[in-house]
Amino acid sequence: MSSDDKDMLPLSGEHVEIDGVYEDEDGHAQHLKRGQHFPADLVLGKSEWKLTEYAFDNHHEGKTDERLVPKENDTDKLGKITHPRKEKKSGHPGHP
Repeated sequence: MSSDDKDMLPLSGEHVEIDGVYEDEDGHAQHLKRGQHFPADLVLGKSEWKLTEYAFDNHHEGKTDERLVPKENDTDKLGKITHPRKEKKSGHPGHP
């Protein structure tokens, strides 16, 4: 018996603690945000909800996270890869 078997799943009416996609006992998926309440199923009424996918703010519009884009005025370029085909010098014999 794994630790997952001992965890109690949240029930309809309880507060959502983590943003994400949740699935009820019938397999209906719903995106819920922290602070909302787990909804009741129209047929089952009160049901258990299982987190199936975390919601992340990064890349939500299909764009690269701004923190990962090199800046033109970045003076600390030593040790940073500024081009996809550029490699860092490893210091190992036989490597550039």
